[in-house]
Amino acid sequence: MNLGAGAVAGDDISSSSPLSQWTYAFTRRYQYFLDKSTPHVLRRWIAFSILVLIYALRVFFLQGYYIITYGLGIYILQLFILFLSPQVDPEIEELTDGPMLPTRRSDEFRPFVRRLPEFKFWYSLMKGFCIAFVLTFFSMFDVPVFWPILLFYWLVLFVSTMKRQIMHMVKYKYVPFSFGKKQYQGKKAVSSSNDTDITA
Repeated sequence: MNLGAGAVAGDDISSSSPLSQWTYAFTRRYQYFLDKSTPHVLRRWIAFSILVLIYALRVFFLQGYYIITYGLGIYILQLFILFLSPQVDPEIEELTDGPMLPTRRSDEFRPFVRRLPEFKFWYSLMKGFCIAFVLTFFSMFDVPVFWPILLFYWLVLFVSTMKRQIMHMVKYKYVPFSFGKKQYQGKKAVSSSNDTDITA
């Protein structure tokens, strides 16, 4: 059944205009490269760092487009907060008596699940910087502004937002980063308690 649907979809594309065929081929190729890049975390972030450097150099040498950079900074901050937040807010879980994040060592281990996964975080940042880079080629977006004020506003926003996020993390006792693999030590504890029971 799926094969027939795919064949019909393929017939529709082949009978459509060359532009739609090219768009379909381009989107398939683009998605293929995205899928191939998913496991290469370090390479993706190196490519992102190069893009940030190119954008920063362009803004520095043009001495303008500070409004675009300010908007980009707010967008980055929003993505970063989503990246640090759990998928389900513990405050909502608390109200609905749903599953809570583990707060003690004896609680069942549940891995931290982000609201915004790492790949989507990287992809959104890349799109944001690419759009901002393209906008720097249009002079109508170069609004004259005193950039230290924008930088000060952004720093105040960053500090207040991160303070709220850190207080949320402390209140619900979660860390948005996992280092290494969680080790299970339940059997050791059970076997040692059994040994003491046998010897007694």
